Amino acid sequence: MDTLRLFSQFIRGSIRVVAHGGAGYYIWLAVLGVVMAAGLFAYGNQALNGLITSNMRDQVSWGFYIGNFAFLVGVAAAAVVLVIPAYVYNWGPIRDVVLVGELLSVAAIVMCMLFVVVDLGRPEFVWHLMPGFGTPNFPHSLLTWDILVLNCYFLINWFIVTHILFMAFTGRDYNHRLVLPIIFLSIPFAIGIHTVTAFLFMGLEGRPYWHTALLAPRFLAGAFCSGPSLTLVVFLVLRRIGKLSITDAALLKIGELLAYAMAVNLFFVGTEVFTEFYGETAHTVHARFQWFGIDGQSTLATYSWLALAMNATALVIFVAPSLRNRMPLLAAACVLAFGGVFIEKGMGLILPGLTPDALGEVYAYGPSSTEVVVGLGIWAFGAFLFTLMTKVASAITSGSLRSESA
Repeated sequence: MDTLRLFSQFIRGSIRVVAHGGAGYYIWLAVLGVVMAAGLFAYGNQALNGLITSNMRDQVSWGFYIGNFAFLVGVAAAAVVLVIPAYVYNWGPIRDVVLVGELLSVAAIVMCMLFVVVDLGRPEFVWHLMPGFGTPNFPHSLLTWDILVLNCYFLINWFIVTHILFMAFTGRDYNHRLVLPIIFLSIPFAIGIHTVTAFLFMGLEGRPYWHTALLAPRFLAGAFCSGPSLTLVVFLVLRRIGKLSITDAALLKIGELLAYAMAVNLFFVGTEVFTEFYGETAHTVHARFQWFGIDGQSTLATYSWLALAMNATALVIFVAPSLRNRMPLLAAACVLAFGGVFIEKGMGLILPGLTPDALGEVYAYGPSSTEVVVGLGIWAFGAFLFTLMTKVASAITSGSLRSESA
């Protein structure tokens, strides 16, 4: 009963914290609220009129929504980049901020699930995937595996951050015997969520662009670029507005890790390009669409070269200590890496696998205004959720939010 009373205090205190703030805080939440409302309205229009409001058609049945889903799975998985040095090697500077990285993972997983839901033409039938109610076809269905690992990873991260914050709220250290095994369990699950997502694409043998064993490693390499890049930028913002004390050592270590990840990511891209173009086959047409365009459709090719340039520039900054140690340049490199991987693992992954279609038709897909507004609404919801969680976490870690008996 005492634990329930304390947890009730924890919930009430968290609500009080997120309900109060300065003018900048309220303006930020208001902006996010407007974007979320616009996204909800656009989704209502889509739900009423069907996916015809999107630009997806039979030729390109996956588009902007699934591209964001594939990218955000990588952002969610990237918390492992902070978890390993923080808990496996017990490195202090990272350990002090790893909780924020795990909060970002929770928000990213929620966004992943929302992007899948809005991509469904009939979301009310999602219960067919639920064990005991529908027919999830486990363990044969890769989609069921993806749902399983995503939900497990979400629950693992949610439990970790809730337990650590609740114990800090009560003035006690967290239960190491309970939490550390779960933290170590999160490492293979972080790798698993992106691997299984890659398997969803790789398992489609009729789509030769995706049907390659290199796709899963490429997913992971991109994840370890985009997630830590976003995390580092978030850390810089939180440090600037005074919400958290984050040392330069932690930021520079993330930048160093990004140098390795980006080098591996670009190596995999080069390997894939060599395989496709050195000994061209009939299947090379998909890679040619991505890098050079076909039938006069070259918009994706322009973005693909832009992504390559952004990633290569980011690599130069990450690798050179004289550049990486300058915070403005490091932040710029993270923005470049995030944007480059977003293009590469979003539209740069989805569209070449579907274009040309089975009949050789080249459909010029671009997200409709409905897709863009719905997507922005989901990103705004993720930012809203992360903002509230981080505000509670910073209040507890700073000592301004404590239980009455602490």
